[in-house]
Amino acid sequence: MQSLQLGIIFLCMVRITIDPAVMSGKPCIRGLRVTVANVLRQLANHRTPAEILASYPYLEAEDIDACLAYAALRVEDEELAVGAA
Repeated sequence: MQSLQLGIIFLCMVRITIDPAVMSGKPCIRGLRVTVANVLRQLANHRTPAEILASYPYLEAEDIDACLAYAALRVEDEELAVGAA
């Protein structure tokens, strides 16, 4: 399991970039002006990876995989809420 998670982290590190000068620092694909959120939104709206790649010919299938992996990592981030005593 740990090697799988390391593979996911590596995929994200290679494909997902965060640069304050690009799209206001939102996570993007390889420094391009395509945000992870944009790709995820399209997948959520039932667009297939093939349709997304046709709309963005400079993207690669691995970019879409990286967006999903990045989202999975972010969802696993745990924040503990401290309630009033």
